[in-house]
Amino acid sequence: MLDIQSIKTRFGIMGNDPQLNRALEIALQVAVTNMSILVTGESGVGKEVFSKIIHQNSPRKHNKYIAVNCGAIPEGTIESELFGHIKGAFTSADRDRKGYFAEADKGTIFLDEVGELPMSMQAKLLRVLESGEFLPVGSSKTLKVDVRIVAATNVNLLEAIKKGRFREDLYYRLSQVSIFVPALRDRKDDIYILFRRFAIEQAERYKMPVITLTNEAKEYLLNYRWQGNIRQLKNITDQISIIEKEKTITLETLKQYIPPLPALPMVIDNYLNEENIGSQKEIILTILNNKQQIAVLKNEIENLKEFVKQVLSERNSEPIFINPQNNKNIIYSDTPKQEPIEEDEIIDNEYDEVDDTPMTLIEMEKKMILSALQRAKGKRSIAAKELGISERTLYRKINDFDIEL
Repeated sequence: MLDIQSIKTRFGIMGNDPQLNRALEIALQVAVTNMSILVTGESGVGKEVFSKIIHQNSPRKHNKYIAVNCGAIPEGTIESELFGHIKGAFTSADRDRKGYFAEADKGTIFLDEVGELPMSMQAKLLRVLESGEFLPVGSSKTLKVDVRIVAATNVNLLEAIKKGRFREDLYYRLSQVSIFVPALRDRKDDIYILFRRFAIEQAERYKMPVITLTNEAKEYLLNYRWQGNIRQLKNITDQISIIEKEKTITLETLKQYIPPLPALPMVIDNYLNEENIGSQKEIILTILNNKQQIAVLKNEIENLKEFVKQVLSERNSEPIFINPQNNKNIIYSDTPKQEPIEEDEIIDNEYDEVDDTPMTLIEMEKKMILSALQRAKGKRSIAAKELGISERTLYRKINDFDIEL
């Protein structure tokens, strides 16, 4: 069996993080089997390369490898795309058409964003996994296929199961073996290695000097949160390489491309429970990466600071804080013998003019979605692209928030 270093060289993988090496070891060990594989990890970490490694090191390597983004296919056509159709199955079906599964017979099919599959398609996928059989759209004749399935998702499928959005039986059939790909911020020692590689590639491609970082800029790069992971790091490095004439990049210059992400204002709200926080992760990360929303968050923080100053001035007390264990948002003071002061009482009785309180996450999400839809003039596909989520996720959010178009 090939060693990990040769695999890294062959597939252009850089870094020596233990979690990354473990993921590669598992991929090589299961490649020779026919087991279904579930690759998990955040968007942008490079999950698809693991499916290619598995295929290229399996007995199926001389047959087809087909990659399918389940979140990018409209719900109305996804069955035809995956399983094909016969002539006359619907209005535009003027001929028989093979689907992706039939095309991948004897090979490997990679199902990216498998968590976005509608429930009806999940049942059909389960049948393929269990028996290798499926029905093309409009046909009554069952077809047999021999295909190895590697699936990937950045969705917490166990949470999706709890909410009735993903079949539990399908989850266990897909995840005969699970491979976790770590986020870039958890591979701190690999960040600068990847940056140098991307910088050198751009310099060679366009015959220009390689960009370098000052010590301060390098430290900032290593400690950034990188919500977009390797994809985000590559995009930033490519931009700087092309745009900046001065090839020694200072901290000030670097911050123009990756501005600091402000901490979210402290909001105590019944909506903020563990279940809901997990389900909102996709939108929250998009918000934090959106410059317009960063400006909004900065403004909210300044408003909160002013509010605190006003309360301190009136109460002549020590700094206040919100008790995170109390659902009533009680503000306590360090001044001796000071009774707990309820936030609602302060706002209602003494500061009626202050209305710039921080938004809850659900309000922030809804505002983000409404703004994107307005800019897109109601076109959901454009709005979903701007938000960095799939159309199916956007449809679900529109229904959840009862947004009228």
